[in-house]
Amino acid sequence: MLAETTFFTENDGEPVAIENPRGRGEVLLVCEHASRRLPKRYGTLGLSEDALSSHIAWDPGALAVARLMSQKLDATLIYQRFSRLVYDCNRPPESPAAIRDVSEVFRIPGNENLSEAEKSLRTTSLYLPFQGAIRDEIVARRARGLQTVLVTVHSFTRVYFGQERAVEIGILHDTDSRLADRMLQATAGTHPYRLERNEPYGPADGVTHTLELHALPAGLLNVMIEVRNDLIADEAGQGAAADFLSKLLTESIGPLTKNNKNGG
Repeated sequence: MLAETTFFTENDGEPVAIENPRGRGEVLLVCEHASRRLPKRYGTLGLSEDALSSHIAWDPGALAVARLMSQKLDATLIYQRFSRLVYDCNRPPESPAAIRDVSEVFRIPGNENLSEAEKSLRTTSLYLPFQGAIRDEIVARRARGLQTVLVTVHSFTRVYFGQERAVEIGILHDTDSRLADRMLQATAGTHPYRLERNEPYGPADGVTHTLELHALPAGLLNVMIEVRNDLIADEAGQGAAADFLSKLLTESIGPLTKNNKNGG
């Protein structure tokens, strides 16, 4: 049954996808910006195909990497099936960034001068089902006796507002840095990527909403991973990143979950 029959068409389908729902790994993967699809009711939002293919619409490569990590970690994966241009599910409804009318250099005509009713409809149809699916999955895992480590997977563009970014993988955290600390310690020596803490974004940019909503109140280990999208533009790059991140997570989580009483 469709989540909101007045919002989605039959061809649109559900707003949220869950893959490997019976995964028994400790990690629960989330990909908020997995897709560039738009619900039929919004057409193109007045944007060109170039804009709709760009990073303003989604995180290129992020879903592919998350799917490979799901296989390697036997992790359940939850992802949003529609573009953040309609609603950014990593932002709360009160945030101006939840529905942008300008993204980097692009005006988004279909998001200009929205009524409160339209904003509410998007929140109800996209944000609430997505975050509800994460909440329900954590509850279900606890009932199955599984620990949960919440890991969100994103990608970012190499050049932003004309500025080149040197960081290749960002390890992001909010007030709970336990897992991020371990991951950064584990990569202090030789490794194939340039990693940095809370880059190219951090909590002050409002990017840790999903972690704040689900992991921090429950004391769950958590981290947000950002991969520069030029490094995961093809299958070889996606595979290399997924392999590296899966191993890094496994090595970093182990010592923490042994004594973590809140992980399940």
